[in-house]
Amino acid sequence: MNAKERILGKLRGSLQGTTPIVDDYDIELLNEPWRYPPAERVARLRQMLGAVHGESQLSSTTGWPMQVIEALAQRNIGELLIAPTTPHGQQFADFVARTGAPLRLKAYDRPVEEWKDELFFRTPASLTGTLGGIAATGSLVLWPTPQEPRLMSLVPPLHMALLKASEVLDNLYQFMHAHRWADGMPTNALLVSGPSKTADIQQTLAYGAHGPKELLVLILEDA
Repeated sequence: MNAKERILGKLRGSLQGTTPIVDDYDIELLNEPWRYPPAERVARLRQMLGAVHGESQLSSTTGWPMQVIEALAQRNIGELLIAPTTPHGQQFADFVARTGAPLRLKAYDRPVEEWKDELFFRTPASLTGTLGGIAATGSLVLWPTPQEPRLMSLVPPLHMALLKASEVLDNLYQFMHAHRWADGMPTNALLVSGPSKTADIQQTLAYGAHGPKELLVLILEDA
């Protein structure tokens, strides 16, 4: 018996002779205060995101690649980390090749140990997709995969994320039920509500201390 089995055995044993508490919580307490008309969800998300220094732009399923190019040019960034095997990664790579945009693309195509120094110190921006968004808190929901690992959104100073307007729901409870999280979750489900920030030192709020300094969300309205 290993350590994990011993710990679980003790926990199960501690429940002997006890009576479970009746699960009678009011679901409406988690839902009703945080519901919005569908037409107002995106506006609410943008408002909450902007309140914590997150930037958002309205876009479309065909127009977003050019907005990515423009945003990078405005910041004098000449390279971008993408996931080329995802649909959005392939779309963007095709757009760059077709238009001849002066942009170097790099892929997260090897174990992090093989290129940690480049990832952490020489990768200024990344582009990822999202699973959806939460209007109540202005949060993005990221579902990391082997093709698009979580470090893509956690390390580069500029994180650019694609969000379909149709996938913005009211609150976390609704989101979890809509996506059937009870049936299975990934190792990490990331809730991103703005650029990295901390107030550990003298309670002074600082951005980019341990993650992206900027978050730019492109909201695809015709998705």
